[in-house]
Amino acid sequence: MINTSELVAKQDILHSNIIGKGQPFVILHGFLGMSDNWKTHGNNLSEHGFEVHLVDQRNHGRSFWSNTFNYETLANDLKHYCEVHDLKDIILLGHSMGGKTAMLFAAQYPELVSKLLVADISPRFYPIHHEAILEGLSALNFDVIKSRGEADTVLSDHVSNLGTRQFLLKNLYWVEKGKLALRINLEVLKDEVAEIGEALPSYARFEKDTLFLRGDRSEYIGVDDERFIANHFPSAKIVTIANSGHWLHAENPKAFFEAVIQFVS
Repeated sequence: MINTSELVAKQDILHSNIIGKGQPFVILHGFLGMSDNWKTHGNNLSEHGFEVHLVDQRNHGRSFWSNTFNYETLANDLKHYCEVHDLKDIILLGHSMGGKTAMLFAAQYPELVSKLLVADISPRFYPIHHEAILEGLSALNFDVIKSRGEADTVLSDHVSNLGTRQFLLKNLYWVEKGKLALRINLEVLKDEVAEIGEALPSYARFEKDTLFLRGDRSEYIGVDDERFIANHFPSAKIVTIANSGHWLHAENPKAFFEAVIQFVS
């Protein structure tokens, strides 16, 4: 395990949007996402008495870029973030890639986590399956593309689903007038994409209350995954969110939020 104390002086601090006051509730987005994806849920949680930390993981959103990208590093980024903000007794929620980060963090630093929530990801290994999305993002030439509509047209040649394209295009921003760019560090994420599917280490275990949420139309958590979850998280419960796929928090936000509040209250 990396000695976090040796990294603190050198390490950049993750960008976040902090909303409300109360017990810290930290939310980690998924691959190619950002903290802004969780703003609505963050606002709602703040109204229930939580200090919500919507965090951008490295190479995503407004956080720093780095050539190093793996779950050990992402977990240590979060450890440093908690140290800087003096966070203890946190509730930790992660979606997809963020869920893998959250699982590893909770297993390594259980003294900092009171409850863990994992959205639509299992501790197991997943093969690479983002090729078309990464090809589409790589095809965006911002010397030629001058609008979000033009970017969507190019991306549609690789990604047919409109909802997925809209999610990906949230990464667009104006560097200056007339010049678009992506907030994600696309080259590093392409080079390190295999890291996204890595399994939780066999030794990783978190004994406290844990909730896994899965979409009923998603294939990320199946029946066979239940034993993987039980091995690493013996106190885990699994709740299925109806009428939703992998982006369950966006596809059925009402049911998702109700399940979260019921677990943390």
